[in-house]
Amino acid sequence: MEQEQEPFNQRTDLSALNESVTQIRNVLGKIIIGQKQVIDFLIVGLLADGHILIEGVPGVAKTLSAKLLAKSIDAQFSRVQFTPDLMPSDVLGTPIFNTKTGDFEFRKGPIFGNIILVDEINRAPAKTQSALFEVMEERQVTIDGTTYIMDEPFMVLATQNPIEQEGTYRLPEAQLDRFLFKIEVKYPSLEEETEILLAQHSLVNKTLLQDVKPVLSVQQIQSARGIIRGLFVEPKLLEFIAKIVNETRNNPSLYLGASPRASLAIVHSAKALAAIQNRDFVTPDDIITVAVPVLAHRILLSPEKEMEGLTTTDVVNQIIKRIEIPR
Repeated sequence: MEQEQEPFNQRTDLSALNESVTQIRNVLGKIIIGQKQVIDFLIVGLLADGHILIEGVPGVAKTLSAKLLAKSIDAQFSRVQFTPDLMPSDVLGTPIFNTKTGDFEFRKGPIFGNIILVDEINRAPAKTQSALFEVMEERQVTIDGTTYIMDEPFMVLATQNPIEQEGTYRLPEAQLDRFLFKIEVKYPSLEEETEILLAQHSLVNKTLLQDVKPVLSVQQIQSARGIIRGLFVEPKLLEFIAKIVNETRNNPSLYLGASPRASLAIVHSAKALAAIQNRDFVTPDDIITVAVPVLAHRILLSPEKEMEGLTTTDVVNQIIKRIEIPR
């Protein structure tokens, strides 16, 4: 007599999420040519409820990538151009005296939105940078003793140029730690650049953003985030993440290691990466893929290794190679 098989447990249904992700990939991929990993990391950051720092030389579509992601979502978008004379009130808002009522009214700044593009973030001084600390971590702004809660979703997309030093300020480590990812946008290959020229040439009188329509609503994002938070991660993979992060604190090449916030960032982003690949479980490859963009900006090289030309990306890759991958 045959033994009756146990019923198969239905996995998490990710079909609706993946349909939306495919649409966003298509929208961004038509304009941002040859940057598939950048596009995926932007989507992962959105679904993992994290902020993203986009770094690259001028002209590699950093700002355009951020604007396209914002335009593909049916949410409030605002942009702040950081400059050396920008004040915290220019970002957060300021109380304005109303002559009719005789009271002060708070006029909200551009930080009040869903998707916030902070262009050239390293051009503002420390005083203005500090204005972002509370809102990026706690999703709230406190002005004159009153706390204003940000609407969800709330995501900061910041850009910076790593080469130019004139009129720029190094971002504080505490602020860098608040970014889920730092994405480095590279130059396109010869074939990709040719494709870019052909695409631009065929536009005629159209603009790049003219035909971009929202494909994801605020409610869909909230629903997707809830599903992703519930995805399964094996205990041995959580231990793998802990070992990677712990190794950054004991590595002789590093002056500063990563914090527990980095461990949580890897977990959340690995779950989101698995979800956009239509999987309801995390694999070691997901963790390895997100490790560099999560960790590289959170750690500091020792002065000796920095002089030798080593990078934080090199160190993270070395750490991953030394730790046994769970099977």
